[in-house]
Amino acid sequence: MPDAPFRPLETRIDEAAALKALRRATDGAEDGEVFFERRRSEGIVFDDGRVRSASYDATEGFGLRAVRGEVSGYAHSTELSAAALMRAADTARLAVGDGGGTLAEAPAATNRHLYTDADPMSDAPFAAKLDTVREIDAFARDLDPRVVQVTASLAASIQEVEILRPDGRIFRDIRPMTRLNVSVIVEESGRREQGSSGGGGRTRLLPLMARDHWQGVTREALRIALVNLRAEAAPAGVMDVALGPGWPGILLHEAIGHGLEGDFNRKRSSAFAGLMGQRIAAPGVTVLDDGTLPDRRGSITFDDEGTPSARNTLIEDGVLVGYMQDRQNARLMGVEATGNGRRQSYAHPPMPRMTNTYMLAGPEDPASIVAGVENGIYAVGFGGGQVDITNGKFVFSCTEAYRVRNGVLGAPVKGATLIGDGATALGRIRAIGTDMALDPGIGNCGKAGQWVPVGVGQPTLLIGGLTVGGSAA
Repeated sequence: MPDAPFRPLETRIDEAAALKALRRATDGAEDGEVFFERRRSEGIVFDDGRVRSASYDATEGFGLRAVRGEVSGYAHSTELSAAALMRAADTARLAVGDGGGTLAEAPAATNRHLYTDADPMSDAPFAAKLDTVREIDAFARDLDPRVVQVTASLAASIQEVEILRPDGRIFRDIRPMTRLNVSVIVEESGRREQGSSGGGGRTRLLPLMARDHWQGVTREALRIALVNLRAEAAPAGVMDVALGPGWPGILLHEAIGHGLEGDFNRKRSSAFAGLMGQRIAAPGVTVLDDGTLPDRRGSITFDDEGTPSARNTLIEDGVLVGYMQDRQNARLMGVEATGNGRRQSYAHPPMPRMTNTYMLAGPEDPASIVAGVENGIYAVGFGGGQVDITNGKFVFSCTEAYRVRNGVLGAPVKGATLIGDGATALGRIRAIGTDMALDPGIGNCGKAGQWVPVGVGQPTLLIGGLTVGGSAA
């Protein structure tokens, strides 16, 4: 039987008592809220022919915040009671000091809902989920005799949030999340290589468990592994780089997106600080952060402060036109909040974060973009990367890439890294394809010790003069 809806102000705490505690904390403050959360999650990992892990987790609690100027007081607890709220109010109240602030207007309410309310964990019994990952293992091994190891995982969660504002308004949201992932290791002549594929979003679990779906995911993981099995050492040097559509947008997310978050620009620690209205990218480059896409991993009906998500333009035709804002940084910068105030859980205060960040399509045929590369690589998959927000410098490793000479796609390359900085890379975009695509639903974003789900996307791009790290002469 599914759990009853999470309604802490109806079943656990008297609403008047909760509001009294919040108003006590925010008297003389400029903003604040109580963020109630219940989260349940489960996962199963089938690795090398056996169950490696099977987990179920349930947490609940609240976080109470009071904000005045640049200072934010935050207290949280797993105890849902009026007494715990009052203790949290006394703690958060310390940030307000002598007060003197005026409460900002509350976010506008929205009737829009971007995803199902259904609990994806209830879609199928555990035995059926176990059967699915076992079938994936057997299917992958039957596809190719070179498969020596298979890892298949299914995960689902449901997050229920309730936000109480000082004016007494309550915002509620139910946020599902699902994911299927398959990783395959192949071996030939003593050489082992790996390929992975998967995805998900704010959807039911059953579509991911459908045989035609997971067979496609498994074939893609095997394809990538076999590509890497014949890969040559990557070249090194400054060369043109074509990026494939979809997941390669993670480079855009890391190297540029973080630099367009409001807090970094308010504090002038971003490479893009003070450049509003100026050209920061090549003509034709338009970048959005859009939390309103139905069922996407990074989408939210409203953010973790109650502000409705939005389709925010960050760069328009190469010109910087917007930052991503939570309520505190927006107020301090004299602009509107953009629905980007996000937090990992009730134990974390909100901050400006991306949702689904992507570049719009351009006019160029994708095949002609690759054919225009005289000496470089074509990168279609990325793994880990590092970025310095203060200067935008990045290093990204490619998980699938190909050598290109005189416009001809050649052998796959292994060990390629892309090195550069976001501002320079934006300015060196020479061609933008018509094939904009979003990633399959695999993104997680870390910032200040907090992780939130995100989406990325882009069309095929040609960037001139990037540094490629590799081991080939």
